[in-house]
Formats: sequence, structure tokens, C-alpha cells
Amino acid sequence: MSGAVSVVRSLGPLRAQVRAWRTAGESVALVPTMGALHRGHLELMQLAMARCRRAVASIFVNPAQFSPHEDFDRYPRDEAGDLAKLASVGCDLVWAPDRFEMYPEGFATRIVPGGAAEGLESDFRPHFFAGVATVCCKLFTQVGPDIAVFGEKDYQQLAVVRQLVGDLNLPLEIVGAETVREADGLAMSSRNAYLTAEERRIAPLLHRTIADVARAAAGRADVAGPVAEGKAALEAAGFKVDYLEVRNAATLRPAAPDAGPRRVLAAAWLGKTRLIDNVAA
Repeated sequence: MSGAVSVVRSLGPLRAQVRAWRTAGESVALVPTMGALHRGHLELMQLAMARCRRAVASIFVNPAQFSPHEDFDRYPRDEAGDLAKLASVGCDLVWAPDRFEMYPEGFATRIVPGGAAEGLESDFRPHFFAGVATVCCKLFTQVGPDIAVFGEKDYQQLAVVRQLVGDLNLPLEIVGAETVREADGLAMSSRNAYLTAEERRIAPLLHRTIADVARAAAGRADVAGPVAEGKAALEAAGFKVDYLEVRNAATLRPAAPDAGPRRVLAAAWLGKTRLIDNVAA
């Protein structure tokens, strides 16, 4: 499908449109994004459209999940390009509030998640999941979707959002979608645009390394050896590793081999770009 996609920037028109769909008996899906869309986002949209009659994409670069030293100001933004891409796959509506629509003067409430939010990303970005949980809760109550679709590339975020929805009894289903990768295995991410040509050549090693760790850790109670080897391989290639760990896939607690599926999760800097990735173990 091609043509223009409808864009709303204030809450009244958004709720009026969703209410009209509900009156017509139509189901609604939401794909939350921060824009700078790539093929991975469009696959999330296509999954949303396959599951529900109507699909909404949100575009909002959420300041609450950036600390002062992070890349909020330089985060990639291309609204015109994003809207064209969403129109090309048949998105029904784009919810694109500005900062003051989302966080009006006097806004003073936030959600501070525990459980799946503890450790990993939180050890390095302690502000991050409170920002994610707060904005996601707002998006869910603003749009009122039946489902919301998130990519597994941000695996801990997916787990945190699932816990948020369960803990607060929010009336929607969270759907996870497999990570979309470049041909060389690099997980698609808006921040990949920061990589220099040489860094882009090295970047796929992150995925190859955690896949090696997953194979070496399979069935082992003690995964310290494979994890240490993985970290050493990344550091030798020029990465600065924040973490590389094997965790329970559901809870993200340190995982035993007999406690269900496991996940290898990693975050590492390559130059000025922070990459994250994960694989099943």
C-alpha cells in the first residue's frame, strides 16, 4: 500500500480515531518507536497488521530514557522519511506527540520497575527503564491497543514491558518479534548510523561472539569460561564491553541449565557507538 499516512499530534484526535475503530468492531495494534525507522521497524509493523485490523505507530524520542551525557540531541531523526516508510507498508495512523504533549508542564509521575529491570542495562544506565516504563504506560493508555509489538533486539526492554503489563493488569498483549539482522548478522538499530566504515566492518563480531558463547554454554552449569572467552574476543577486536552474560530467558536472573531457556545478552561500545544484542542459549 502507498500514499500518505495520517498523523496525529494531540491526544483528542488520537482517541477519537481509536474510538471510531472500536465502534466499528476493529482491533488495534501499536508499534512504539523513536523514529529513524529501518527494515526491522517495518517488519514489526507488518506483524502488527497481520494480528490486528488497524495498526498505529508511535514516533517519540523519549527524553526520560536518556541521561544528560547520552545522545538525546543527536539521536537520528527523519520524520518525513519515517512517514513515507510507514505509508509504504500500510500503517493506518502515526501518533507523533511533541515533548510537551507527552510531558506537560507539571508532569511529576514516573514508573520505577524492578524484577527484569534489575542489572544488565540498569548497571550502566540506571535511569533507562524508569523512562521506558513510564512512556510505554502512557502510550498504552493513550492508544488503548489490543497488542503492542516490540523487537527482541532490546530483549531486556521487552521483558520489562511484559512485566509492567502483567504487574499493572494493563489490558493488552505484548508481542515479541525476532531480531532483524543485516546480511552479516549485525542487529538492525537506528544507532548503527553512528558507526564509521571501519567500525561497521567490525560490528558483526558482536553477534558472532555471543552466538559462540551460547553454543559453548549449552548444558553447562558453569558458564564463566565461555563468557570470559567471549569478552576477551570482543576486547581484542576493539570493543569496550559493558556486559556479556547468560541469563534465564524469562526472568533475566542468572541462569542454571536446568531452569528453562537461557539467553546470552551483551552490550559493548565500538568507538562512540553502543551496540546491544542477544541470542537464545
